[in-house]
Amino acid sequence: MTPRQALNDALDARGVTPAQFSELMIRLLDHGVLCRDESKKEAELYDRYLHIPELVEDYLSVLRVRLHHERRFASLRLFPPGAEIPGEADQDEGFNSGLRNRLSQQEVALILVLRAEYDKSLRDGQIDEHGQATLPLEALNLASKNLLGRPLPDGRTEREALFRRMRQLRLIRGAGDGGLEDGEAWLTIRPDITSLVTDAVLATLIEREDDQPCT
Repeated sequence: MTPRQALNDALDARGVTPAQFSELMIRLLDHGVLCRDESKKEAELYDRYLHIPELVEDYLSVLRVRLHHERRFASLRLFPPGAEIPGEADQDEGFNSGLRNRLSQQEVALILVLRAEYDKSLRDGQIDEHGQATLPLEALNLASKNLLGRPLPDGRTEREALFRRMRQLRLIRGAGDGGLEDGEAWLTIRPDITSLVTDAVLATLIEREDDQPCT
């Protein structure tokens, strides 16, 4: 029996067709993340994964890609070889190499700030029933100044592209195109932010802020 035939037989035993398996894998590899509450389609694909988790993970293991399943919030996220996954054993190169290969410096900076603000909301008990934190864009801009020494991009086009990327990564809701000029705009940070920034990296960032001299 060929590997392909063995896979097809295993899929058939779970009520999933090869075409459905292919659709799931293409979506995962293309987007790198899947959240059940994002859309009807992602809910369908997430539920399909629950029928065949070991088959999906075996397939990805050949590529040395790891899948992080956040059961509390019904989400899946892929990590390239060498990336660190919170709560799992480190492999090879660690956190920075995985992010830098896929994200710009500006995107990494915003993710770090989002993670710090999420942690703050978590400590203050300002988390909703879906594990999400909500804050005004102005507070995020201030946090960027405090933590990284620079505000969010001033240009509307640049800022919109940055937040669009965060939405694609399923890290935020809101901050939609056209609403970024509103000083009272709000965004929602999704709990998946904890999958991209470990507690150790966050602690280093906070320590760096504490060490800065007061002005």
